[in-house]
Amino acid sequence: MQLEVRPDPAEVGRARRWARSRLAGSGIRADEPLAETLVLLVSELVTNAVVHTGRTAVLRLSLPCEAADEAPVRLEVADSSPRVPMPRLANGEETGGRGLALVDGLADRWGWSRDGGGKRVWCELDRCERAEARLAACGGGVGYENCEGLDGFEGFDGLEGLAYEAV
Repeated sequence: MQLEVRPDPAEVGRARRWARSRLAGSGIRADEPLAETLVLLVSELVTNAVVHTGRTAVLRLSLPCEAADEAPVRLEVADSSPRVPMPRLANGEETGGRGLALVDGLADRWGWSRDGGGKRVWCELDRCERAEARLAACGGGVGYENCEGLDGFEGFDGLEGLAYEAV
């Protein structure tokens, strides 16, 4: 399933609502940590596409059916910009620059690839005990100092003070 996203910041909220509406048929309950994490990742990747490319993007979700309970959830955002996604570290009270670090910390896998003249940024979340334990340790309100996978961001000291909008 997919959603075309116009280059307008208001589209980020629409993308989150669309993603939430797709969860019920997949067997992922709205109150599951996986659902909350998925919506946050949608928000981050769509925001990156809207803010940094100024072009239309396509959001794709691959949600497992209930029978395939162990299959990963895959999220992709494709756009026509050749600009490579560049992780960076925000300093102090900057309001941006944390998106890809957050994706890296919450997704089980993520990456990007060229797609025609543009690119496709993707991430996956596993639906198993290990993934749920990781989510609890990394985003369950106990702080982010236990997150693995963020060591590629030079100077990373944790995501203290990180805020995101939930609509």
